Amino acid sequence: MTGYLQDLTLRLALGATQLDPAMRLQHAQWIRRCQHPDGGFAGREGESDPYYTAFALRSLWILGELDESIASPAGRFLRQRLTQRDSIIDLISLIFGAAILEMAAGEVVIEDADTHWRQNVADLLSTLRCDDGGFAKTPEGRAGSTYQTFLSVLCFELIDVPVPQPERIADFLESQRHPDGGYLEIRVAKRAGVNPTAAAIGTLKTLGLLSRANQLDTIDFLSEMQADEGGLTANTRIPFADLLSSFTGLTTLLDLQAPDQISVPKLAAYAKSMESPTGGFVGFALDQTADVEYTFYGLATSAMIQTVDTSSTSS
Repeated sequence: MTGYLQDLTLRLALGATQLDPAMRLQHAQWIRRCQHPDGGFAGREGESDPYYTAFALRSLWILGELDESIASPAGRFLRQRLTQRDSIIDLISLIFGAAILEMAAGEVVIEDADTHWRQNVADLLSTLRCDDGGFAKTPEGRAGSTYQTFLSVLCFELIDVPVPQPERIADFLESQRHPDGGYLEIRVAKRAGVNPTAAAIGTLKTLGLLSRANQLDTIDFLSEMQADEGGLTANTRIPFADLLSSFTGLTTLLDLQAPDQISVPKLAAYAKSMESPTGGFVGFALDQTADVEYTFYGLATSAMIQTVDTSSTSS
């Protein structure tokens, strides 16, 4: 695994080393208990799938708890999914999960010599490309999605295939920029959101096309998304914060060298309040059930905060 995702995961792992050991152990044990007999992980209901498996593996990796007892069955589960026709989200999650297993535990899911499978993935991604330069969620899509474009670019990076026509992606993202500084998820959306904004900035960073000077209004947009409870909201119409938006918003502000534009101590307190007493994290204040996806976002937010110099941030 190279590039954007490696850099992000290593930053999280570094930050996680500064978290309370008891807190780290509690959540690691909770995640371990979530592994199914087939080696995979699931959401709040249903069977194991690559999407939730990747979140669980990422969490255990940044906690330093991804050992052979977890990695071996997880690798077996992901190898069994290589020949299935999964959704594009599951496919990307499989590739990322495989990269984590190989890098953290030496568990090989996708052989380096399997160039045929990698080319098939690249060909599949090409069917998602739209005339506007972005990538759609399905081959039938006619307009690009900011988030799907981000995922597709990361997938190309993970399989070590050059992204076709990156300048067209930059043009597409510029067309998704809202006057308030945020980015739209789809072109018909009426308001920008924190998560598509993070996806746009992450894509530009991955492509080496990010300029902080051109994103000052984006910094202002993100700083206004911090709610009174301390976390960030998904957009201006959502009245409460959530862990996903909190993590992606903080990560984007760090990428834009502007974490001082929000109150990091308040964000830390918010992330802490989302911890479940028995382990794991819930997603937002009204949520009552922890799951592996939001547990990753809770741990990642807490870990990322440890990398921020809070002496220069808002109180």
